[in-house]
Amino acid sequence: MDKYSIIYAIVRQIPAGRVSSYGRVALLAGLPGHARLVGYALHALRTSDPEDVPWWRVVNRHGFISNAYEPDMQRALLEAEGVEVGEDHCIDLARFLWQE
Repeated sequence: MDKYSIIYAIVRQIPAGRVSSYGRVALLAGLPGHARLVGYALHALRTSDPEDVPWWRVVNRHGFISNAYEPDMQRALLEAEGVEVGEDHCIDLARFLWQE
């Protein structure tokens, strides 16, 4: 299985209404220290079927939406699942972080 497939398998496990960080996904995928690779993998979904992998449930380690391409879409998808997103695009990780 290639690295992107492993990353996608981890992201698929994040339940609706919860988020994880790029770094935590990397760690769970056996790729510690490769948070940026997770970002690249999720960005690659823009050319495939994004519904297959819930990319919107991954935020940065501080709880901020760091998607430079579709932050409003990511916010809307998270809010539709009950995740509260602040005006500054920040999520309260104490409340919404996925505890795998």
